[in-house]
Amino acid sequence: MYYLNTDTPRQLFAEAVNSKFYVDKSGMLELVSGRIRTANKYICITRPRRFGKTVNAAMLGAYYMKGTDSADLFDRLLISMRPEERKHRNQYQVVFIDFSRMPDFCGNYQEYITNIIDNMKSDLCEAYPALREKTYRSISQMFVDTKDTFIFIMDEWDCVFGQSFMKEEQKVSYLQFLKGLLKDQPYVGLAYMTGVLPIAKYASGSELNMFVEYHAMNDHVFERYFGMTDDEVKRLCATEKNVSYDELRYWYDGYYLSDGSRLFNPRSVHCALENGVCQNYWTQTGPMNEIADCVEHNVDEVREDLVKMASGIPVEADLSGYSAAEQRLDTRDEILSAMVVYGFLSYYDGYLKVPNHELMEKFQRVLTRDSMGEIREIADQSKEMLHATLTGDEQKVAAILESVHDREIPFLQYNDENSLSCVITLCYLYARKDYHIRREEKSGKGYCDYLFYPKKKGDPAIILELKIDQTPECAIEQIRQKHYVQQVEDCSEIIMVGISYDRKKKQHSCQIEYITKEEKGDQNNA
Repeated sequence: MYYLNTDTPRQLFAEAVNSKFYVDKSGMLELVSGRIRTANKYICITRPRRFGKTVNAAMLGAYYMKGTDSADLFDRLLISMRPEERKHRNQYQVVFIDFSRMPDFCGNYQEYITNIIDNMKSDLCEAYPALREKTYRSISQMFVDTKDTFIFIMDEWDCVFGQSFMKEEQKVSYLQFLKGLLKDQPYVGLAYMTGVLPIAKYASGSELNMFVEYHAMNDHVFERYFGMTDDEVKRLCATEKNVSYDELRYWYDGYYLSDGSRLFNPRSVHCALENGVCQNYWTQTGPMNEIADCVEHNVDEVREDLVKMASGIPVEADLSGYSAAEQRLDTRDEILSAMVVYGFLSYYDGYLKVPNHELMEKFQRVLTRDSMGEIREIADQSKEMLHATLTGDEQKVAAILESVHDREIPFLQYNDENSLSCVITLCYLYARKDYHIRREEKSGKGYCDYLFYPKKKGDPAIILELKIDQTPECAIEQIRQKHYVQQVEDCSEIIMVGISYDRKKKQHSCQIEYITKEEKGDQNNA
């Protein structure tokens, strides 16, 4: 068997359940079971990569599939507390298809789709030998003649759209294939489909309009089963002491449920707990150039938004759609909506932001691309800016800030305090190569504007405080009085940087001081 009642979903789900850091999402089964053989039996879940779509699809397959007993997997999960749900366990013919699987050396769409159809025909003839006595021109008629009910679980339905051989004609053919297989067919007891991109991106007509689509911006039903909730991460951290909750939150939090509660990137949390270190995991699994590709065709529309979000400033937006109707993204709404689809941005209560440190690192690289124009030119100066800071060259730091501010870029003209933050972010882009840079870091008595924590042991930490219409000395004094050094007390050397802008004189000033080990000890004991 290729797709029908195969052991594949059971094997995949068993691997997940046996994982040390598995989070029980079996409560989803109750919601899905309630859709079987109802008018709401068509479900499409779209989420970014690595947010649990495949694990949940495998869970559904393992739970519903005939010909096996999955009690060993589910009796230890939350669903076992719902005895009435056992009536669905291992009771259905399940067709489980991973559409990302392609035949070897697949060179065109016809080879791809023929392989899928031939595999389904082979499965049906093996399970229903009487079908061999008749010649069929459509796979749907074969399913009809079984006089049976099937659950279709289709993972990564949209994967084929990324293949170079998929032209408009092939996309239409593929949608018609899915429509013929699933829409209004008496044998469909449930059709559960997952992907990254929404159906609406491709199906302009009524091909797949029977599906109810649940995505990151409209899902109030299945949302907590994709990603890790705040409570789930805290429970994992209670048993695993090698990575703290605060570290996981800084690196991988930043998405939201409909009620505003936290949602973490699950794969990255899992990898961090497994490896005992927080680093960039999720963005290694997909083509992160998609961030740049989203903005490449219309940089001017979103350049200001990107710089603000890279500076930690949320951007207001009214995203009416979920994704662009075309492959090429031309308007600001299309670009930003697509970035939400891919998981590069989070969107809640009308505001967009870069979700976490894991993605922030990638966003700042986008700002150095040639297509960013003057922003790229500013970024090129950032290596010089870091060197001036580390060597205590206060005049050079102020001069670089002056040169950036003098450029005719409207949103860098200090119309508000956020504009100064944008300038600082651009001027210190290069520093992110050697530092983890955090905005408004908690300390014993307040928040510092920027904290540069060194990636290499022995490098100095940098605490940077901004002031408008005050002196840089005031900024340095605030760093001392509010004990900001507590956040970097494990660093052997600390550099304090006070930067101010005088709106009347239209001048920047900088003061740089060093904290000795002795002084650091005195402050920590204060």
